[in-house]
Amino acid sequence: MSAKTFLSVIGMLLVAAACERRVPVPSGPAGTPRVGWVIMVGDRDNPDREFVCQSDPRTDCVIAATQSDSQTLTDVHFYFHPGTSDTTYAGTIQIAFIAGATPHELKPNLTVKRGAAAGRSSVSGIVPAKPGNYPMLIDVVADSATPQQIRDVVPVIVK
Repeated sequence: MSAKTFLSVIGMLLVAAACERRVPVPSGPAGTPRVGWVIMVGDRDNPDREFVCQSDPRTDCVIAATQSDSQTLTDVHFYFHPGTSDTTYAGTIQIAFIAGATPHELKPNLTVKRGAAAGRSSVSGIVPAKPGNYPMLIDVVADSATPQQIRDVVPVIVK
């Protein structure tokens, strides 16, 4: 392989690594089932354009409201972290900052193998035009050796 080809391959690998989503690393003891999340915003072409906030380290979640001349789209990524044994996640995640008559609901139902990478799920939608508080409610049971209730209220402000 020529030096030019080698450098091209290295360059492509670096670009690919930089584009991969950042999975929030949970704090606390390893092997504890957790639900991590990342909220991104953008437009129809790329709802993942800008980082808004994440679960760990926890940051404030402030999103620009949809405007009459341009829609703001959000992409919410969830990460279901493995436990010390195979862990099944089930429950409800309500996402109020996705426009609609009622909060958007995600009903996770997946099993993450012990020692595996986190299970993933994503939801996309339009951010409401009306400013206000739109919480994300996580109510999930992580069933492994000992079932664990995971509840969280994530305050999201649409401005």
